[in-house]
Amino acid sequence: MDPPPRRSKTVEILNSYRGAKFIWRAVLIFNLGLGAYLFTRPAKEKKATTRQPIAPAETTTPIAPVPQKFEPMFSPIPEPVKMPEPLSIEQRFEVMLEEKEEGQTSKPTRKEENQ
Repeated sequence: MDPPPRRSKTVEILNSYRGAKFIWRAVLIFNLGLGAYLFTRPAKEKKATTRQPIAPAETTTPIAPVPQKFEPMFSPIPEPVKMPEPLSIEQRFEVMLEEKEEGQTSKPTRKEENQ
């Protein structure tokens, strides 16, 4: 006799998924209906409360408040630093030539770094 054919795992997963699909749909529809019911039901009537008349307060002479000195939370804003006007191209070349003639470079040489 031949052994019974084995069901593959994918077939079992698909069958369990089909059952779960129905359950999830039922749960979602139930939640949607419950939410709609909660939002559309009429509000409960509030109990009518009678307010008691307010007794007038005793009249007293007002006391002047004591002046308080508060320190500022933030320091005052300093005046902005005035930047010099940018150099024109000719002025930049002149400065570069002067530095080159004086032997100044923007990058220090290795001898200057070691000292």
